[in-house]
Amino acid sequence: MAETVAPTVDEPAQPGSTRRERTGWYFYDWANSAFQTTVITVFLGPFLTTVTELAAGCELGADSCHGYVHPLGIRVAAGSYYPYLISLSVLLTVFVLPVMGAIADRSAHKKRLLALMAFTGAAATIGFAFVTGERYLLGGALFLIANISFGAAVVVYNSFLPQLGGPDERDAISSRGWAIGYLGGGLLLALNLVAVTALSEEGNPQRTLDLARWSIVSAGVWWAAFTLLPLRRLREHPAAAAAARAGRGNVLADGFRQLGHTLRNIKAYPLTLFFLLAFLVYNDGIQTVITLASQYGTEELKLEQSTLIVTILLVQFLAFGGALALGALAGRIGAWKTVLLSLVLWTAVIIAAFRLPAREPLPFMILGGCIGLVLGGSQALSRSLFSQLIPTGKEGEYYGFYEISDKGTSWLGPLAFGLVFQLTASYRVGLVSLLIFFVVGFALLAAVPIRRAIVAAGNTPPRVL
Repeated sequence: MAETVAPTVDEPAQPGSTRRERTGWYFYDWANSAFQTTVITVFLGPFLTTVTELAAGCELGADSCHGYVHPLGIRVAAGSYYPYLISLSVLLTVFVLPVMGAIADRSAHKKRLLALMAFTGAAATIGFAFVTGERYLLGGALFLIANISFGAAVVVYNSFLPQLGGPDERDAISSRGWAIGYLGGGLLLALNLVAVTALSEEGNPQRTLDLARWSIVSAGVWWAAFTLLPLRRLREHPAAAAAARAGRGNVLADGFRQLGHTLRNIKAYPLTLFFLLAFLVYNDGIQTVITLASQYGTEELKLEQSTLIVTILLVQFLAFGGALALGALAGRIGAWKTVLLSLVLWTAVIIAAFRLPAREPLPFMILGGCIGLVLGGSQALSRSLFSQLIPTGKEGEYYGFYEISDKGTSWLGPLAFGLVFQLTASYRVGLVSLLIFFVVGFALLAAVPIRRAIVAAGNTPPRVL
């Protein structure tokens, strides 16, 4: 599929769009990918789990902790607090993101929406500077604000894409943004790796905790600073719906009304919904593995933070190459079959992760490399397939639904992981519970008549599916 092939030329875009503007759009992916890699993938899980364990009465640096905290009077195992927060944040995004997509489709001021969501998320991330001692509740609240804002900003960001190029150019434009995002996220993570390696002290867990906190803060600063570039370079290109409603009523209420209209008529595209259901299931598993990998490495495998960062760096750069490789394979056998193959590979990754030995970095890093090779392709090709199934003029709204389980985090997987850990006190058993998402997701995706689904959405199928 075109999304997975690195562009070699900067083709002319839609009239009214300039290379300067498109470059600004690319750099929002550079800006926000730091939150996904540095915060979500590496530091936040171990950091917030440690803060929660301190609040539960555990000793800092202890090999294991089975204490409990009581947020809002609810008894929660310290090790389950972060997975439960992930589930709660995604349940909230179910309501926020589709509405944000509807508003973006009909707003004449999308740059303001992007600025509001991005700076809110960045400010909440910077706020982790104050999550010290046992302030696990403050950390949880800041995470909810940052993660929901992150997803909402991505919905608005995606809605700019149709304004930047015609149908033949959008794949290349999207690929550049995706590639630059991986580079940006990897660069900040590399800088944090240098800091952690140079400043950490053996036998001083408090120093390690402080370094993790400031690494999280650095991602918020990076996010806010580099968001200024797209805000300067992007221009407003109001859609017909936005122009038609200019000066008439409130855009928020209008967005809710438009979303309601879409929900009432979405049954006209049942095959698109069926694909989205399959994606939500298997991507739930993918995002849970990404989000909880650092917690699993720290708490179960007893690995150092530096090992986790090196592994995630490996994942970042191999994900790009893996996407290109799977994209080339998709050109021969089709994207649908290639995604199905990637789900088989994800199942093998989970089984291998269950058998990883503790306190041995090399096997964990090798498995991380395997994740990187399959990660980029499964994400890029899923996005490409979904773009074929969206009716024209509904991109923001449909990508609002899509974003619920993309780039941010999912809720069923972390919930299952947290519940299994609370019942068994075993991270390994919790990890194995994720197999169901890949098995069921594979079955659902295999049942989608993909060519008929594309035609039903009013689009022309690619030559190879």
